[in-house]
Amino acid sequence: MTSQFEYNTISNAEDEKRLGKILQQCFNSPPDESIQTYFQRIGRENFRSIHDSNQMIGGLAIIPQGQWFGGKCIPMGGIAAVGIAPEYRGSGAALELMRQTIRELYRRGIPLSTLYAATQRLYRQAGYEQGGSLCSWEMPTQSIMMRDRTLPMQAVNLDHHQLHNLYQQQAKLTNGYLQRHQVIWQEIVESSTYAYLIGEDQPEGYLMFKQQKVKDSDCIVVRDLVLLTPGAVRRFWTFIGDHRSQIEKVRWKHSLNVFFTLMLPEQTAKIVDLGRWMVRIVDVIAALKNRGYPQELVTELHLEVRDSLIVENNDKFTLKVAQGRGEITRGGRGELKLNVSGLSPLYTGLFTPQQLQLVGHLEATETALLSATQIFAGSSPWMSDFF
Repeated sequence: MTSQFEYNTISNAEDEKRLGKILQQCFNSPPDESIQTYFQRIGRENFRSIHDSNQMIGGLAIIPQGQWFGGKCIPMGGIAAVGIAPEYRGSGAALELMRQTIRELYRRGIPLSTLYAATQRLYRQAGYEQGGSLCSWEMPTQSIMMRDRTLPMQAVNLDHHQLHNLYQQQAKLTNGYLQRHQVIWQEIVESSTYAYLIGEDQPEGYLMFKQQKVKDSDCIVVRDLVLLTPGAVRRFWTFIGDHRSQIEKVRWKHSLNVFFTLMLPEQTAKIVDLGRWMVRIVDVIAALKNRGYPQELVTELHLEVRDSLIVENNDKFTLKVAQGRGEITRGGRGELKLNVSGLSPLYTGLFTPQQLQLVGHLEATETALLSATQIFAGSSPWMSDFF
């Protein structure tokens, strides 16, 4: 069936201005130059629009990034600023916009797409499902009680280029972390006031933060944090605790399980906000091939994937894992059956195969469940970035 909508790139200043006005209304943004700056940073070539009868009625941004899973970085299209003019909502334009975007990503050889959803229902219709978490934590500085100043704290300029290599080391170890686009780095830098390297000759981490009032309390808000050694963790907590005479609380973003609070004497850290980002497996073969896997594991998994949008994904596949790598071929016994949306939380490791089976996202034999559990084992996926 031919769609009534037309999917286009943003090719000129007039298109950019029209889409900018739609997005400003959708996201309740003030009518200033901020949307123009946003277009400049992401790049006009990365915006798409949807038209009805030659009238632009909405659009979105595709932020070219990467995402780390199993120690490997997979190309990913981050979807942002999805907006439809209010008079066209309910027309099916948003779903068609997402479907066309996914088809484009497939043609371009981009295996994954990730986004933060204002409403899950729309994106689930396009094959997305929950993939990982972003949590905001808070704790009183008085409760930290860490006194280890072995490593120096070196104040540095707010320049992400000198921090990039440290960030990459942590990203490789963290399922869900981004290979950040420039626009995300810029937002972190601009929303920070202070930056410190932890360590001197060979830094072991870094900290970027601002100080502000949060619910009438003076607070350190951590904007970016990399901790690569036990010494860096201790120095971070000591540094934050040393603010206790003036700063009441510290806030930071992390996973549901913050490992570095294990060094603290009491459980005073609390989750103040929890959200989940969504993932779409755009290209099943490329996504499974490029992901990393447990190094010592040798096994295989027979999948059957159902995907009504990308017909090339609608097939049986055999995934063979050895030496931390995956080899995937078409065919096999189809012992683990699931929709492409159900593949997302399995692929990222957000939920176990048994949990996904309990909520009806997959059907599998006991052998396939065991293999899938071993293949996708790892730390719970999360990221500290919102886009």
